[in-house]
Formats: sequence, structure tokens, C-alpha cells
Amino acid sequence: MLDLIPDLQSLGIEGASVAMLVMLILLLLTGMPLAFVTLLVALIFALGWMGPMAVPLISSRIFSFVNSFVFVSVPMFVLMAAILDRSGIARDLFDAMRLVGGRLRGGVALQTLVVAVILAAMSGIIGGEVILLGMLALPQMLRLGYDRKLAIGVCCAGGALGTMVPPSIVLIIYGLTANVSIGELFTASFLPGLMLAGFYAAYILIRAYLNPALAPVAEPDETTTAEKMRLLRALFLPIMVVVFVLGSIYGGIASVTEASAVGVVGVLLSTVIRGEFNGELVMGAVKQTLATVGMIVWIGIGATALVGVYNLMGGTRFVTELLKGISDEPVVIILCMMGILFFLGMFLDWVGIALLCMPIFVPVVISLGYDPVWFGVLFAMNMQVSFLSPPFGPAAFYLKSVTPPDISLGEIFQSLLPFIGLQILAVMMLIIFPGITGH
Repeated sequence: MLDLIPDLQSLGIEGASVAMLVMLILLLLTGMPLAFVTLLVALIFALGWMGPMAVPLISSRIFSFVNSFVFVSVPMFVLMAAILDRSGIARDLFDAMRLVGGRLRGGVALQTLVVAVILAAMSGIIGGEVILLGMLALPQMLRLGYDRKLAIGVCCAGGALGTMVPPSIVLIIYGLTANVSIGELFTASFLPGLMLAGFYAAYILIRAYLNPALAPVAEPDETTTAEKMRLLRALFLPIMVVVFVLGSIYGGIASVTEASAVGVVGVLLSTVIRGEFNGELVMGAVKQTLATVGMIVWIGIGATALVGVYNLMGGTRFVTELLKGISDEPVVIILCMMGILFFLGMFLDWVGIALLCMPIFVPVVISLGYDPVWFGVLFAMNMQVSFLSPPFGPAAFYLKSVTPPDISLGEIFQSLLPFIGLQILAVMMLIIFPGITGH
């Protein structure tokens, strides 16, 4: 079997890098999952470059990845999102925000954004958020006569804010991969996340007031005082969960891992108080969590093995010299990295991109004199674009699963173009004004 694997050292690091990239692309085109593609390529190149003795080195690197204590927070935050999906907390939260929207033009779209930010601060998982907003907000905006593309764009882009707003799973995986404090990443990303939400809100208001037909004002709602009080009480539990999770992290009371456990307990208590807690809800949430986290772990194992082999081959040094050779201006190198991430985001899952690229990019970023925390926020903002960009933007597919049949996938992607432009603007703002992150 080993005789079938050629001696790859004869290619040199340049030829081996090209061969590795080509093999990755060809295997991905067969439809094989990314986790197994990266594992297979890692094994072939380990045996072809270093021989059988390299395999224990790979396994020890994989063990150090999955053995990280902070990694425990990932299933906790995924479980929070899964429980939210199955409870009525998000629905009541949306209904309560209707009182805040009032008679403001574009009020329902703005209310959707506020709900999206609160949901993002509760769980950090975008799939469930996009589906929830598609089920709750989209029908209401279409019923009120909102422009279809504006309504679709708000639900997709708002749902994807979980990438930026702490506790973001994207930032946790970046922190694990780049060996950066996740608490610092959360602190640094808070203002940029709100900035992006502010861009969306400004865009909605400007378009609504320039062309009132795009966002009609909702008719006055004959809501009784008792109903208003019930809806306002519905705001209390979600906001308390956000305060306890983020407050414990920012206040230095708990680590990210401990805060994730606090969040799960908070969401479970919310379902008990609301009378929604039952075995079916718990089992469904646990199964969804196992499926999601299993996917993340397998991609992590494959990507860690591949990056480990490439490091042993001298690939990191090669890529560093290659990137630094692009220009003498550090900002040009950062822009090239953003371009690479943007391109990969059109075809690969963010987990794979983080685990494959960050171990190579982050040392270059540090050597250029940039802060890895700032770069982590920049990476998360770039991944915002990947969630919306065609041809494989996952947010569009999530929304399509709950939209009326007459809304095509093509129309969804067209609706997202202005919001992709706003995301790119936010990326440029972070590059021009790094102080936005506090780093």
C-alpha cells in the first residue's frame, strides 16, 4: 500500500503545495465531505513526504486540538441555539419588539434587526436565527407590503449577525486555532458587530424614506394594556440570559466555557418558567447539538491534521515568504488575505476556512506587527460575507427552506447584494480604523 504513494519530497515545497491544493479541489468536487478530504490528503502527504513515522505526530496534534478546555463552550452554545429553536422564546421576543417598532417607517425591518442582535447574543449560531426570522419576520413584512428583496435581505443579513456578536462560535474556533484569548475576541467584536447592524439599520431607513412604497407603515395595533404587559414580560427572560452570559464574561466572573454553561441553564430555566420544558424538547435539542458539533469536530480533526502535515513539510515558512513577497506594504498583504478568505468563503464552510487558513495566516499577521485579536474580528467580519455570497451562501439556503415557493434562490441571492456591499464596507472600516476593535 505504501509503495503506491510517490516520494513527494522530489517535488519540493512549491510543487507539493500546488499538488496538495489540486488534490483538495478534485476530491471536494467528488462531493466527499471536507473533513474526510482533509484527512485523506494529510495522510497521503504525511506518508509521501516523511514516511510512516509522521502518523503519530499527526495524532498528537489532533489530540491537543480536541483536548482544549475552551472547546467545551462550542456544544454549550449550540445547545442554547437548539433549545431556542424549539421554544417560543424567539416568537414572543419578536412580538414584544412590535411595541418598540411603533409607527416608524421600516419599523418591522428594524424590529427584525433588533431581535436578530438579541438572538445572536444568546446563542451565536446563524442557521437557527435565519430560519427563525424567515418564519416570524418575513411573512409579516410581506403581508404589510414591504419590498420583497428588502424583506428577504433583512432576514438573511440579520440572521447572520451571530458571526460577529458575542458569543460567536466563529470567534471561539478562531481563538482556539490562533491561540488567542476568546474573552478578548468577544470584547473586541462587540462594537464592530453593532456597527454592522447600524449599517443595516441606516440602509433600511434611507431606502424606506427615499421610497416610502418599499416599507409601508403598519396600521395601528389595537393591543390591550394586559397584552402589552405580557409582551413586555416576554422581553425579560431573553435579556436576562444575555446579561448573565455576556456580563459574566466581561465582568471577569466566569470564563467563556463557564458562561456557556450559565447560558444553557438560563435558557432551560426560561423554558421551565414558560411551561415549555419537556422530554421531546430536550431530546430534539441534544440530537441537533450532537449533529452540529460532530460536524465541527470532524472538520477540526481533518484540518488540524492537514495543517500539521503542511507545517512539518515547511509549508508555513513557504507561505509566509510568499505572502511577504507580494508587497512591502503590510496593508496590501492583509488585503490579499481578505481576498483569499472571500474567495474560499464562496465554496467552503467557515469552520474549514478557519482551521485551514488561520494557523498559516496568523503568524504572518503577527510578524507584520498587527494584533491577532484585531485580525480575528476582521476574519469574522469577512465570514459574514461568506454566509451570504453566491453560489453556496448558507444563509440563502437556510432562508429558502422556509420561504413561500414563489421566492426563488436566485431572487434571494439578488436581495443579498446590497447587504454584501455593506459587509465589505464594514471590513474596510476595520482595516482603515482598527481602533474600532479597541486593538
